[in-house]
Amino acid sequence: MELTKEEREMIEGKHGKTLAKVIRTVVEYGTLFGAKRLIPLDKPVHLVTSFGVSILKPVYNMMNELIENGLHTVLPFTVDPRPLDHKNIHYNLPERLVFKIMYGKQKYYEKQLMKIGLKDDNAFTCTCYHKEIGNIPEKGDILAWAESSAVVYANSVIGARTNRNSAIIDLFSGILGKTPEFGFLTNEGRKAKWLIELKTTELPPAQVLGSTIGLKVIEEVPYIKGLDKFLKDRPQDDINDYLKDMGAASASNGAVGLFHVENITPEAVDEGEKLLSRDFKMYSIDDAKIKQTRSSYPNMYKNPEANPRLCFIGCPHLSLQQLNKWTNEISEALQKTGRRKIKIKTILTAAPDVVRKFKENKHQLMKLKKNLVRLSSVCPLMNMNNPLFSKKAVITNSNKLRMYSTAKYYDDHEILNLITGGDKDEKRI
Repeated sequence: MELTKEEREMIEGKHGKTLAKVIRTVVEYGTLFGAKRLIPLDKPVHLVTSFGVSILKPVYNMMNELIENGLHTVLPFTVDPRPLDHKNIHYNLPERLVFKIMYGKQKYYEKQLMKIGLKDDNAFTCTCYHKEIGNIPEKGDILAWAESSAVVYANSVIGARTNRNSAIIDLFSGILGKTPEFGFLTNEGRKAKWLIELKTTELPPAQVLGSTIGLKVIEEVPYIKGLDKFLKDRPQDDINDYLKDMGAASASNGAVGLFHVENITPEAVDEGEKLLSRDFKMYSIDDAKIKQTRSSYPNMYKNPEANPRLCFIGCPHLSLQQLNKWTNEISEALQKTGRRKIKIKTILTAAPDVVRKFKENKHQLMKLKKNLVRLSSVCPLMNMNNPLFSKKAVITNSNKLRMYSTAKYYDDHEILNLITGGDKDEKRI
């Protein structure tokens, strides 16, 4: 790798032994992927490691060494959601005990994060790019993020440039203010290897379309044609929310870090089919393939016939618009069914700063409280990692949560019917 004089001095230990370890790690990481140099970051990093798992002793020791040697990120960073919320989610005593063992170092680790450069106490979310949070990249910005759903959003919807970095590599890049140049940071690495032709008769559920794409292309870049006819006349916030959820599903059901949507995403608008690589492959998605993907999701309940006991909506975290949308739709559905409150305990999850902004609208907040819907900034997946908690019959509209847990997936309208009693026969769904 071609290094500057200052970078070579860092590796030689002239700026301290600890910083030498940091840059050596990043350089070796880049070398593995053929990077020829380190390039400066334009915006803060986003860390994926937000949970104080007790067994991560090497991480805590490493953090202490960094802090003791005065190292911190060049710019204040954001990090994935907290794993627990004792205030808004009910845990029984055995679950609490298991969680205490699992995440026993949470407070300790959060103090370390603050000392190493965490933006603030509200900077815990997987959707750091929302305006309420403030870690907002621009088109062409060089980043070093690790959260898969944030990576695919930044690359695709915003047109920034970040690889799917590993945990700790994100932090080390933030300390250096540099990251290895390879993959999605290069023009060639952003070329699409798949031309996806969408031939459905209506707009597919974002989560199922993302799943269908991810299962086919795995980690390669798709160029999607035909989606624009369903999205082009919608408000930009609606488009962004759809692509957020589609991207998260493609990143978890496959390993997609970048997609292009013809006439919609920034690079596709600028370059069109020039983004296709010479040897691209083609794949068509019609109604039958969407249905096939949807029907392939397994029922992971211990008792397959169990009635749902809990619903998580918001993985990745909801935008402010989505939070308002769900609040209105739940309230309206309950009015139609004549019910005063929801049938199934429901948690809407969003970033702390998004929740704060939502609560400023007292009318909307009262709607949720009246219907007994809870707000949280927790990571649903981290909750589901508890083997006792995961025994519950949990439902979700998130393909990511479904993929990584025992939660059962339903489309948005199905979720709405289930939690409000809009469908009298739950077994039909």
